[in-house]
Amino acid sequence: MELRQLVRGRVDWPDIERVVRELADRYDRDTVRVRFLDADNWLSTPMVVDDDLFVKVITRQNTLVHMLFTTGRNLGAFSAGTEGFFERYETPYEMARHELEATRKVREIGVNAPEPIEAFEVGDLGVVVLEYLPEFRTLDELDRADVEALAPTLFDTLRRVHDAGLAHGDLRAENVLVRDGDLYVIDATSVSDDGRESARSYDLASALAALEPLVGAPAAVDAALESYSADELLAARRFLDFVAIRPDHDFESAALKGELEKRASGERDDPPSA
Repeated sequence: MELRQLVRGRVDWPDIERVVRELADRYDRDTVRVRFLDADNWLSTPMVVDDDLFVKVITRQNTLVHMLFTTGRNLGAFSAGTEGFFERYETPYEMARHELEATRKVREIGVNAPEPIEAFEVGDLGVVVLEYLPEFRTLDELDRADVEALAPTLFDTLRRVHDAGLAHGDLRAENVLVRDGDLYVIDATSVSDDGRESARSYDLASALAALEPLVGAPAAVDAALESYSADELLAARRFLDFVAIRPDHDFESAALKGELEKRASGERDDPPSA
């Protein structure tokens, strides 16, 4: 059994029933139809209710796993020469409330994201309710030509997030949804105020790592340079080794590093414009 299957845990059926009854009461529905998603997510149990609500149920085990992952990520940040910048949550409800607020902030700056609806507690479970986006595909489900066409938009979106003083913190191909040709960002993560600059570099490293297997290092760097300078990409380079050890990223770190160094060197060698 894979590690993520072990650490993800499960929600007991009586607890699921309590959550579903609470949802039916809150939304004044006599009956509800629930469809569980086979999502690669170890921090919640996701489900779709009546094809219009996307619901995540968060357990204490999910919170504990998040704490452990946060500790590991911050150790990785230390190894990259910066202070830790990921925040941790003490309770399932705190995790649910954070995701709701992070999604709300992303939408406020004009970035596409599912509409945040509410977060609440059912016993010791945290529940977050978002708009369900039907008929979407994740970035890694598209063919190469479509990913290449959307890659500049991904970095433009990330630039807007960063210019607003925010960061994503967990950018992966499966956290970028594509619907009717538009990108939607999900699963943003809080970072500390003091660590925002490093978090932005980490976001860039994660975005490059997500794109490299899909379009190759040169195309990924080309897309990034439409929104970020070579110096900003070089600052992200130091986080590539850290991103590479995560189980949810699989990319050619050496190829990306070489491409970043080549572009930075070329920029330094370019003669000044008249």
